[in-house]
Amino acid sequence: MNWFKANKRGLRFSLNQLYRAVGISKQAVYQYERRQAIFDRQLLQLVAEADDLREDHPGCGVEKMYQILEPSFIGRDRFIGTMMDLGYRIRKVKNYKRTTVAGKVVYPNLIKGLEITAPNTVWQSDLTYLPVNNKHYYAVFIIDVYNKKIVGYEVSDNMRALANVKALKMALQHNKAPTIHHSDRGSQYTYHQYIDLLKINNTKISMSLSGLDNAYAERINRTIKEEYLSYWKPKNFNELKRCVKKAVNNYNQIRVHKNLPKMSPNNFEKYWATLKLEDRPKFTIFNYESLTKNGQH
Repeated sequence: MNWFKANKRGLRFSLNQLYRAVGISKQAVYQYERRQAIFDRQLLQLVAEADDLREDHPGCGVEKMYQILEPSFIGRDRFIGTMMDLGYRIRKVKNYKRTTVAGKVVYPNLIKGLEITAPNTVWQSDLTYLPVNNKHYYAVFIIDVYNKKIVGYEVSDNMRALANVKALKMALQHNKAPTIHHSDRGSQYTYHQYIDLLKINNTKISMSLSGLDNAYAERINRTIKEEYLSYWKPKNFNELKRCVKKAVNNYNQIRVHKNLPKMSPNNFEKYWATLKLEDRPKFTIFNYESLTKNGQH
């Protein structure tokens, strides 16, 4: 026992010499250990929240995770570095092939360079291809270009225009009709029922020469496929429909956007309604045709 006490006193003496040598106090060491223990507990809780977030948004990158979780005890750069070290880097997936069958009816592009300040000014839509167990399915999404909200969608086992009509009816049921509806020149968008629905609601029809001028809708296609479906891997048509519904809900309600600012589409829509007219953000739709005409890519 005397040997143990002597060695304990010797250890304390050695540590005190070390503290003095490096210019720190014993109290400072204890405070650091306490802060580190608190940080470790907070990080464990944050990792649990990140796992929950990834379950609903499996393709969510670490920077967007930081914007959604908003941890108060850790900065952005340290969060990104820590989560990368913990294995939260997302894998890149290849784009699925696109499919467009051009229609005979042509409408001019009305949105290039257009400045918008409100939802339901411009909607864009696109049809995309979804492979499931070597079968081909299709999804139609309609996005409000201003607030990035998916206002209507439909999943189908064929490319017929009725799926587009259903997506448009959903959008019109829950939202004010847009001033302009923009799409590519696919035959689904020149289908008489689709055109009639737009005209009945006094919506102007706009179409693009290339996919670049339908970029907002195509970006939604990639987001739903790459950040959600490619991770959930639905095994059949019914699972696919359930997964798309869940993805749309998660996207609209939770997924943040840098230019909204850092809000989900639904939250930004509510925030926008509280702003005075002069304070509402302005958004200019890029004119991709100007790049094509100037020979730029």
